Amino acid sequence: MRLPTLLTLLAASLPAQEKIRVDRHVPVPMRDGVKLYADVYRPARDGKFPVLVVRTPYGVQREGMHQNVIRFAQNGYVVVNQDVRGRYESEGEWEPFRNEGRDGHDTIEWAARQPWSNAKVATQGGSYLGHVQWAAASQSPPHLVTSFPMVASTSIYNNWAYFGGAFRLSFNYGWGAVRMPWRIMLPQSSHTDQYVPPEWRYENVLKHLPLSDGDLLSTGQPVDHYRDWMKHQSYDDYWREISDEERFSKIKVPVHTTGGWFDIFLAGTINGFAGVRKHGGSEKARQESKMIVGPWGHGPSRKFGQVDFGATANRDLFQHQLSWYDHHLKGVSNEIPSQPPVQIFFMGANQWKGFQDWPLPGTKYTSYYLSASRSLSLQKGSGSDTYSYDPHDPVPTLGGNNCCGTPTVAGPVDQRPIESRADVLVYTSEVFQEPLAIAGPVKLRLTASTDGPDTDFVAKLTDIQPDGASINIAEGILRARFRNGFSKMELLQPNKTYEFEIDMVGTANVFLPGHRMRVLITSSHYPQFDRNPNTGEDLGASAKTRVAKQTVFHTSHIVLPVVEVP
Repeated sequence: MRLPTLLTLLAASLPAQEKIRVDRHVPVPMRDGVKLYADVYRPARDGKFPVLVVRTPYGVQREGMHQNVIRFAQNGYVVVNQDVRGRYESEGEWEPFRNEGRDGHDTIEWAARQPWSNAKVATQGGSYLGHVQWAAASQSPPHLVTSFPMVASTSIYNNWAYFGGAFRLSFNYGWGAVRMPWRIMLPQSSHTDQYVPPEWRYENVLKHLPLSDGDLLSTGQPVDHYRDWMKHQSYDDYWREISDEERFSKIKVPVHTTGGWFDIFLAGTINGFAGVRKHGGSEKARQESKMIVGPWGHGPSRKFGQVDFGATANRDLFQHQLSWYDHHLKGVSNEIPSQPPVQIFFMGANQWKGFQDWPLPGTKYTSYYLSASRSLSLQKGSGSDTYSYDPHDPVPTLGGNNCCGTPTVAGPVDQRPIESRADVLVYTSEVFQEPLAIAGPVKLRLTASTDGPDTDFVAKLTDIQPDGASINIAEGILRARFRNGFSKMELLQPNKTYEFEIDMVGTANVFLPGHRMRVLITSSHYPQFDRNPNTGEDLGASAKTRVAKQTVFHTSHIVLPVVEVP
């Protein structure tokens, strides 16, 4: 074991405000005796400072994060940068998500007791590093002052491993079975290496049925947590125990969420903000929590997918975080209190606007109905359309809310290549003569039937450009067996008509004059989601598939959150 080392750093390439020191390989004891190891970055001068806790499964020296840790320390913070349980230098067994609440609580309270600490502790980080912040905050650690989870899930079942009851195949396999079973992370590009045999290539492995033993193709041995995720296909106690959304009332500190309209964890960003605002365990948490959502994927950018959103789209989140921490941990009088609780980017208009809450005050929920002419109408229609869904020829994933090395392009992408398929129903509005702004939750209320015991329904909302490009702005999926809730599975009666509600999460977009709106309905979104075999068998059990005959009735409608044009 390496002994802690003391370094004095002056990073000339960064805007240094403090000389800093780094204590390497510092043991942090957990309540069960396991030691988690951290690198502690702190100002070199004597004193007591506020603390930021960063907990990562990706290694404390990971490129990019390491530089941010230095920058925070240079601005007068102690940063405890810790490998989570069972990863890299930390002891214990790695089991994703299961120990992060307790371990996060214990790390925060340990940090508050250290001689370099002024007992004011916050948390920092994004993605998994954001999830662990939610998990720790939901344990109500006494010395936690604030959290800043970016692009993070709040329910591992509902907005990580599954969405709408469908298994997030490409992400779960790439992250859960290929990259993360081991203490040392495999290179992200390993699955596409040109020397990999065809049967081991990522895109071919994902086609394997049954899903239950697909981990063997890449790892040669079972990956227990990946198999557990498939075994628990409904929202049961396995997931409930690690759901932060079950414990919003335990969160007593202001939380700042950030995310992107095309991020895989968009629902976590929105649900986290709304959940703490409504159910937070203190008035301060309910009143002072904030949210920023940009036209981004898994982090800020100006251009994402096939769309350049303009010079104002990108945001310097480091500086914003620094202001947030300065206000809450140092009592600095700055711009944070005067900023609106919700800052969102309106696509189409390509501009930011602030609001007091989510959903936005004054939202008018407006229904657009499917019609026989394949148009969208404010009037309820009659009749129906049909299509066949063949799991052996699924509709390919084309953009959307995905991330992190999966073999598909994420974000806003022209959907015309899939709109011409016979298994995709397309409904298009008239050309807008005046701008139409929407911002908030989007849902498709679908009246439909299928000729088997189970199937999936997928919905997309697109903005049709004057040149005909059909750019996706919101999407959702529902596994039909979960139509009455994700805690119980109820198979269908063949050819019986049901009402389904597809959660399309949310968006903010202005349909400009000369544009049109389009709704796509189909039954697959592969490989982002696993293919429903239409057999009614449990997830991962079926090696066989059947073709499903789908009927969509024109009483179906998309519910849009219409707001004033910004």
